Amino acid sequence: MSDATVTVHHDGETTEIDAESGEPLRDALLRAGLSPYTRLTERANCGGRGLCATCGVRLRSECAPDHWHDRLADRFGYPRLSCQVAVEDGLRVALVEDKVVWGSRE
Repeated sequence: MSDATVTVHHDGETTEIDAESGEPLRDALLRAGLSPYTRLTERANCGGRGLCATCGVRLRSECAPDHWHDRLADRFGYPRLSCQVAVEDGLRVALVEDKVVWGSRE
């Protein structure tokens, strides 16, 4: 049973997806058919363990980082790892459309 709604900006569209509070954002995105990966990284990734940095998204909501990579990404303006972001109701994110592997700074 989903108890959170996440707003996802992608391909010039906005989609609301249902998710479980506390679950990894990556899992909710994949279940909804909105992959945080590129064609290159959809098969070559760490499976959500926070090691490869290929599932980056732009957070449009305040969400404090609690993973070492996310702390650095937040500090320097890089995409945050969707596998390390816990879903909260009302979370707003944007898929990084122009990334080849990791995504650039904002």
